[in-house]
Amino acid sequence: MKRAWLIAIFCAVSFSPVGIFAEEDSFYDPVPEMKHPADNAWSQEKEELGKMLYFDPRLSGSNWISCATCHNPGLGWSDGLPRSLGNGQKELGRHAPTVINSGYFELQMWDGRAKSLEEQASGPIAAPDEMNQNFDELVRELKALPGYVNRFDAVFGKDSLTVDNIAKAIATFERSIVSKNSSYDKYWAGDKSAMSASAVNGMELFFGKAKCSICHNGPAFTDSGFHNIGVSAAGPLKSDLGRYNESKDDFDKGAFKTPGLRDITKSAPYMHNGTVATLTDVINLYDYGGNTKENLSPFITPLELSSQEKKDLVEFLKALDGEPILVTLPVLP
Repeated sequence: MKRAWLIAIFCAVSFSPVGIFAEEDSFYDPVPEMKHPADNAWSQEKEELGKMLYFDPRLSGSNWISCATCHNPGLGWSDGLPRSLGNGQKELGRHAPTVINSGYFELQMWDGRAKSLEEQASGPIAAPDEMNQNFDELVRELKALPGYVNRFDAVFGKDSLTVDNIAKAIATFERSIVSKNSSYDKYWAGDKSAMSASAVNGMELFFGKAKCSICHNGPAFTDSGFHNIGVSAAGPLKSDLGRYNESKDDFDKGAFKTPGLRDITKSAPYMHNGTVATLTDVINLYDYGGNTKENLSPFITPLELSSQEKKDLVEFLKALDGEPILVTLPVLP
């Protein structure tokens, strides 16, 4: 039933003309104000505490790895590697996804196993191959630092230095990492000079012939879904079933979460295992219809794009880069 439903959508949208929208009837949605969970309300003090924890290598068992090691602001909030290096410099199986706009995503991590940013924030800390930290030891270490104890007491109340609150603080900081006011945004705000003619052509292709917007839609340019787009295996994982590991649905074998596309130029390489080096290579993968065909999504078919159309699509993707997200390193307790 699920596959039939997806194919029906595919048939409905895959033959859209290149000039798919007029200016008065666009698919444009501005980046909305970030929402915070009812049980983790925002405060400036909580965000600042989360920032400290995010950059603190004491969250790892070795005291060498912080959240920022694999999600570095200077590397598009990723790490610039095809696949991250974890505890003991071990190569992991997947590319570090960017933190940018992650507060808008319904599920976290490539296979969606984390149901919230809070769950995502704590997961890697205890993972043996990642930060390899014992939670009890972490709490003991932080409680030995008055600077942290005082901040937790101020943000969460007395005797509140717990793993759950560590995760809540980090997630609050991560929700502050938002890409906005891109050339694309400025264009739809009325500045038609904000995007080049090539980028405008790429935009029409994106929402039309190239079919990108089937999965990359909405203000963050993701459907928050999971798709097998035909990416070849690489790295230590000879086979990676992706979303299937969580859903146990055969349809999800080899399917991975649709990433958002804002600030996409800053977080190369691409795909769940970092096997696609450049945005041009990304376009070529889709144009070819995927490198592998097993359990391929019905959305993925050859596009027959011209060389100019490929260049235009890349120019449009560049136009999704927002203003610089400026972050200063915190002074740690």
